Amino acid sequence: MSWYRASGATLPFGSLEAAHGVAMEGYFWRITDPATARVFVALIGVNRGPDGPWATIGLASNDFLRLADPDGAVAAPRGLGASSGQYFEGSDRLLRVDLGPDAKLQATLSPDARWPRQFVGGSSLFQSVPALNQYWHPWLLGGRATGTAQLGDQTFTFTDAAIYGEKNWGKEGFPDSWWWGQAQGFDDPEACVAFAGGEVVAGPLKTTVTALVVRLPNGEVIRLGNPLVSPVTAQVGDERWSLRGRGFGYRIEVEATAPLGQAHVLPVPLPSQRRNTAGAIEHLSGQMSVKVWRRGNLLWQGHTTLAGLEHGGLARSEAELRRRGEPAGATGAAPMRDPNA
Repeated sequence: MSWYRASGATLPFGSLEAAHGVAMEGYFWRITDPATARVFVALIGVNRGPDGPWATIGLASNDFLRLADPDGAVAAPRGLGASSGQYFEGSDRLLRVDLGPDAKLQATLSPDARWPRQFVGGSSLFQSVPALNQYWHPWLLGGRATGTAQLGDQTFTFTDAAIYGEKNWGKEGFPDSWWWGQAQGFDDPEACVAFAGGEVVAGPLKTTVTALVVRLPNGEVIRLGNPLVSPVTAQVGDERWSLRGRGFGYRIEVEATAPLGQAHVLPVPLPSQRRNTAGAIEHLSGQMSVKVWRRGNLLWQGHTTLAGLEHGGLARSEAELRRRGEPAGATGAAPMRDPNA
């Protein structure tokens, strides 16, 4: 069944954290430190290009972004992990990014709240469909991160900050349009919210799906987003995300906002072309309010000012670059580059 996994698909009870061998394997860690109202993001895309593997690497915080696209990248064939030479190393226990003397992060991780379900992951039964353009799995819904970050001329330390991790993969980068959000930093530090939606394509078939995951303060994980039994509707723009989900006796509402002028523009890889392009408008510290009902009774509600919010699409992001007066190849606060080139 190696051909089946190489298509991007995963059988029920299969490993979603290990590499599949598709054109793009993306790994994303998000550290939320309510004590300083600061968020740190580290990401790597392990891409298969015409001349060998290469990486899309990003290190970001509230007011900082550094990007790189060096040659050479490896996705772990077993377990959770990805690396790219001296620039990046990430696993379920360690996170290290080095994009120059003024763009570094190192942290040790305690993955206390891994994805609890074994039958399917974040993409639900869609994970079993071969050759989708994108699969998504939030493998870590809580834990602790301790470390340091050097961002520009500022040094930050964090101790027992909240940590979230996810993986996404597909046959050629990202969908034509998508939306995403993730939040911790609620009054109850054990709560975690994540959602991802977009156009799912398999050959001539196309549909739009949104997956919504809430980890309640008591550790219970709710996942909605199966189109027939637990549908989630999403109204999304560059500054507002409004989701409504219902199923299995639960009803969940998510309202989130963030000002466009404070967003980063993040890259997405085009693996077969060996290049990145502007693809996602990304807010690192937006507002999010969440309400969860069970059988009509309010079960939990929370609010945070440290939500990550994203609205993706190549045309949309390139239009935002033009609005800002940035060149078409720009992808944020620093140029895409190999830091030691």
